[in-house]
Amino acid sequence: MACTAFAVQAQQTPEFNIANGLPPVSKDQKISVLEPFSGEFRILGSKIYTQDAQARFSPIDYAVTRGIFTEPEIARQISINQYDRFLNWRMAKPPIPPKLATQLVSNMHIIPANPEVAKEIKKVKRGDLVRIKGELVQVNAKDLVWKSALDWNGVGDGACKLVRVDSIKWVEKQNI
Repeated sequence: MACTAFAVQAQQTPEFNIANGLPPVSKDQKISVLEPFSGEFRILGSKIYTQDAQARFSPIDYAVTRGIFTEPEIARQISINQYDRFLNWRMAKPPIPPKLATQLVSNMHIIPANPEVAKEIKKVKRGDLVRIKGELVQVNAKDLVWKSALDWNGVGDGACKLVRVDSIKWVEKQNI
Protein backbone atom coordinates (compact mmCIF):
# COMPACT_ATOMS: atom_id res chain seq x y z
CA MET A 1 0.00 0.00 0.00
CA ALA A 2 2.85 2.43 0.74
CA CYS A 3 4.19 1.98 -2.80
CA THR A 4 0.83 3.01 -4.25
CA ALA A 5 0.70 6.11 -2.04
CA PHE A 6 4.23 7.05 -3.13
CA ALA A 7 3.32 6.68 -6.81
CA VAL A 8 0.30 8.96 -6.41
CA GLN A 9 2.35 11.57 -4.53
CA ALA A 10 5.15 11.42 -7.10
CA GLN A 11 2.74 12.00 -9.96
CA GLN A 12 1.42 15.18 -8.33
CA THR A 13 4.82 16.85 -7.90
CA PRO A 14 5.96 19.59 -10.32
CA GLU A 15 8.51 17.30 -11.97
CA PHE A 16 5.51 15.27 -13.24
CA ASN A 17 3.83 18.30 -14.88
CA ILE A 18 4.47 16.97 -18.38
CA ALA A 19 3.03 13.51 -17.57
CA ASN A 20 -0.10 15.31 -16.35
CA GLY A 21 -0.45 17.32 -19.58
CA LEU A 22 0.99 20.53 -18.17
CA PRO A 23 3.99 22.58 -19.35
CA PRO A 24 7.40 21.80 -17.88
CA VAL A 25 8.31 23.76 -14.76
CA SER A 26 11.96 22.74 -14.66
CA LYS A 27 14.34 24.51 -17.02
CA ASP A 28 16.10 21.14 -17.31
CA GLN A 29 13.07 19.66 -19.10
CA LYS A 30 12.43 20.27 -22.79
CA ILE A 31 10.26 18.65 -25.46
CA SER A 32 11.28 19.16 -29.10
CA VAL A 33 8.89 18.38 -31.95
CA LEU A 34 10.44 16.12 -34.58
CA GLU A 35 7.45 15.82 -36.92
CA PRO A 36 3.62 15.73 -36.96
CA PHE A 37 2.01 12.37 -36.22
CA SER A 38 -1.45 10.90 -36.75
CA GLY A 39 -3.09 7.59 -37.48
CA GLU A 40 -5.60 4.93 -36.53
CA PHE A 41 -4.36 2.19 -34.25
CA ARG A 42 -5.85 -0.94 -32.68
CA ILE A 43 -4.84 -1.15 -29.03
CA LEU A 44 -3.30 -4.51 -28.13
CA GLY A 45 -2.52 -3.44 -24.59
CA SER A 46 -1.42 -0.59 -22.38
CA LYS A 47 0.84 -0.31 -19.38
CA ILE A 48 0.97 2.51 -16.83
CA TYR A 49 4.37 3.58 -15.49
CA THR A 50 4.99 5.61 -12.33
CA GLN A 51 8.46 4.64 -11.09
CA ASP A 52 10.89 4.93 -14.02
CA ALA A 53 12.66 8.13 -15.14
CA GLN A 54 10.45 8.34 -18.23
CA ALA A 55 7.25 8.42 -16.10
CA ARG A 56 7.92 12.13 -15.54
CA PHE A 57 6.95 12.56 -19.19
CA SER A 58 5.06 9.49 -20.36
CA PRO A 59 2.68 7.88 -17.87
CA ILE A 60 1.54 5.11 -20.23
CA ASP A 61 2.69 2.96 -23.14
CA TYR A 62 0.42 1.55 -25.83
CA ALA A 63 1.05 -1.66 -27.73
CA VAL A 64 -0.62 -0.95 -31.07
CA THR A 65 -1.23 -2.33 -34.53
CA ARG A 66 -1.83 -0.45 -37.74
CA GLY A 67 -2.77 -1.22 -41.32
CA ILE A 68 -4.32 -4.63 -42.00
CA PHE A 69 -3.40 -5.73 -38.48
CA THR A 70 -6.14 -3.44 -37.14
CA GLU A 71 -8.72 -5.92 -38.47
CA PRO A 72 -10.18 -7.52 -35.32
CA GLU A 73 -9.73 -11.10 -36.60
CA ILE A 74 -6.02 -10.42 -37.15
CA ALA A 75 -5.40 -8.32 -34.01
CA ARG A 76 -7.05 -11.03 -31.89
CA GLN A 77 -4.23 -13.43 -32.86
CA ILE A 78 -1.46 -11.19 -31.52
CA SER A 79 -0.25 -11.83 -27.99
CA ILE A 80 1.84 -9.21 -26.22
CA ASN A 81 4.07 -8.67 -23.22
CA GLN A 82 4.85 -5.10 -22.10
CA TYR A 83 7.62 -4.54 -19.55
CA ASP A 84 10.21 -1.87 -18.72
CA ARG A 85 9.06 0.26 -21.69
CA PHE A 86 9.59 -2.66 -24.08
CA LEU A 87 7.09 -4.69 -26.09
CA ASN A 88 7.38 -8.32 -27.10
CA TRP A 89 4.68 -9.70 -29.36
CA ARG A 90 4.03 -12.88 -31.26
CA MET A 91 1.61 -14.33 -33.71
CA ALA A 92 1.47 -18.00 -34.70
CA LYS A 93 1.08 -17.38 -38.42
CA PRO A 94 1.18 -13.79 -39.68
CA PRO A 95 -0.90 -13.26 -42.84
CA ILE A 96 1.99 -11.28 -44.38
CA PRO A 97 5.79 -11.75 -44.52
CA PRO A 98 7.40 -11.45 -41.05
CA LYS A 99 9.53 -8.41 -41.98
CA LEU A 100 6.41 -6.48 -43.01
CA ALA A 101 4.53 -7.74 -39.93
CA THR A 102 7.16 -6.16 -37.65
CA GLN A 103 6.31 -2.78 -39.18
CA LEU A 104 2.64 -3.11 -38.21
CA VAL A 105 3.05 -3.67 -34.46
CA SER A 106 4.65 -1.01 -32.29
CA ASN A 107 5.17 0.26 -28.78
CA MET A 108 4.19 3.90 -28.24
CA HIS A 109 5.28 5.98 -25.28
CA ILE A 110 2.44 8.45 -24.76
CA ILE A 111 2.94 12.03 -23.51
CA PRO A 112 -0.32 13.95 -22.95
CA ALA A 113 -0.37 17.46 -24.48
CA ASN A 114 -2.99 18.76 -22.04
CA PRO A 115 -4.82 17.68 -18.85
CA GLU A 116 -7.89 16.43 -20.77
CA VAL A 117 -5.75 14.09 -22.88
CA ALA A 118 -3.94 13.00 -19.68
CA LYS A 119 -7.29 11.64 -18.45
CA GLU A 120 -8.41 10.16 -21.79
CA ILE A 121 -5.23 8.21 -22.57
CA LYS A 122 -5.76 5.96 -19.55
CA LYS A 123 -9.23 4.87 -20.75
CA VAL A 124 -8.02 2.70 -23.64
CA LYS A 125 -8.78 -1.02 -23.58
CA ARG A 126 -7.46 -3.93 -25.59
CA GLY A 127 -9.34 -3.98 -28.88
CA ASP A 128 -10.16 -0.27 -29.07
CA LEU A 129 -9.52 1.36 -32.42
CA VAL A 130 -8.35 4.92 -31.78
CA ARG A 131 -7.33 7.90 -33.87
CA ILE A 132 -4.29 9.63 -32.40
CA LYS A 133 -3.05 13.08 -33.43
CA GLY A 134 0.02 14.81 -32.12
CA GLU A 135 3.76 14.96 -32.71
CA LEU A 136 6.73 12.66 -32.53
CA VAL A 137 9.09 14.26 -30.05
CA GLN A 138 12.42 14.20 -28.30
CA VAL A 139 12.55 14.73 -24.54
CA ASN A 140 15.59 16.22 -22.88
CA ALA A 141 16.05 16.41 -19.14
CA LYS A 142 19.06 16.78 -16.92
CA ASP A 143 19.58 13.01 -16.85
CA LEU A 144 17.66 11.85 -19.92
CA VAL A 145 17.62 12.12 -23.71
CA TRP A 146 14.67 10.19 -25.16
CA LYS A 147 14.00 10.37 -28.89
CA SER A 148 11.17 8.95 -30.96
CA ALA A 149 11.77 6.65 -33.88
CA LEU A 150 10.69 8.38 -37.09
CA ASP A 151 9.97 5.33 -39.20
CA TRP A 152 8.28 1.95 -38.76
CA ASN A 153 11.27 -0.19 -39.80
CA GLY A 154 13.05 -0.61 -36.47
CA VAL A 155 12.93 -3.30 -33.84
CA GLY A 156 14.37 -3.31 -30.34
CA ASP A 157 15.72 -0.40 -28.31
CA GLY A 158 15.08 2.93 -30.07
CA ALA A 159 12.32 1.64 -32.38
CA CYS A 160 9.39 2.95 -30.33
CA LYS A 161 7.35 6.04 -31.05
CA LEU A 162 7.49 8.81 -28.47
CA VAL A 163 4.22 10.64 -29.11
CA ARG A 164 2.93 13.84 -27.56
CA VAL A 165 -0.80 13.33 -28.03
CA ASP A 166 -2.97 16.38 -28.79
CA SER A 167 -6.12 14.29 -29.25
CA ILE A 168 -7.31 10.72 -28.98
CA LYS A 169 -10.67 9.72 -30.45
CA TRP A 170 -12.34 6.33 -30.33
CA VAL A 171 -13.29 5.00 -33.76
CA GLU A 172 -14.71 1.82 -32.23
CA LYS A 173 -14.60 -0.08 -28.99
CA GLN A 174 -14.12 -3.80 -29.42
CA ASN A 175 -13.11 -6.64 -27.20
CA ILE A 176 -10.50 -8.79 -28.94
